[in-house]
Amino acid sequence: MPQTSSRLSIEAEEELSRHPCYSEEAHRFFARMHIPVAPACNIQCNYCNRKFDCVNESRPGVVSEVLTPEQAERKVKGVAAQLMQLSVVGIAGPGDPLANPERTFDTFERVKRQIPDVTLCLSTNGLTLYRHVDAILALGIRHVTITINAIDPNVGREIYRWVVDEGVRYEGQEPAERPISRQLQGLELLAQQGILVKVNSVMIPGVNDHHLPEVSRTVKALGATLHNVTPLIIAPGSQYERDGRKAPRPRALPNLQEVL
Repeated sequence: MPQTSSRLSIEAEEELSRHPCYSEEAHRFFARMHIPVAPACNIQCNYCNRKFDCVNESRPGVVSEVLTPEQAERKVKGVAAQLMQLSVVGIAGPGDPLANPERTFDTFERVKRQIPDVTLCLSTNGLTLYRHVDAILALGIRHVTITINAIDPNVGREIYRWVVDEGVRYEGQEPAERPISRQLQGLELLAQQGILVKVNSVMIPGVNDHHLPEVSRTVKALGATLHNVTPLIIAPGSQYERDGRKAPRPRALPNLQEVL
């Protein structure tokens, strides 16, 4: 189960209780829709193979199919006409939404025009998040999910192979240092503006499993509403598969969650 910050206001708790991405109970009354409009990604993780959908970021809408903003608008409009319970529309991939900012924000603008009362959600690796805070606020996006797998570059370099930022590809130590600093900066900026931020982490045995309690303490101190940890699933053809790395044992995740 996600670990919730103890500092939630009553208003935030009520808002989350109506959001099916955050509340199991909300699934009974509210519907969500994730639309795949963002094909590019700017971070190569060792558990991911870009030929396939990222199983460690498994979310509705993270599929090989990619829609244009115009197609997404028509699809959302059609679903909303048939499904009165539709309350949440999100963009989560199949790459990273903020590596495709024009497509992502164009789609959000179109959805907002069609369904003004819908809740908008965004999921990102956080590398360029700090650049888009104003756009997120302007669109009224209330929920952002950031994947943060480490806050120590020595751990992060075992997870990230390379990053691309403003057309420059970084390898070596910098692929760990750059996303971590940017992720934490983006989280803090959003939290200061009252945005509800969920942090996702992938539990990777022998890499960050021992480190995730520190990640949890740090992201909560910076204002994260929830910290959710999921077990590693190794994509075929990924670096981790070639390295022979294994997924967590069945009891490892529940044991970790008890100390978060």
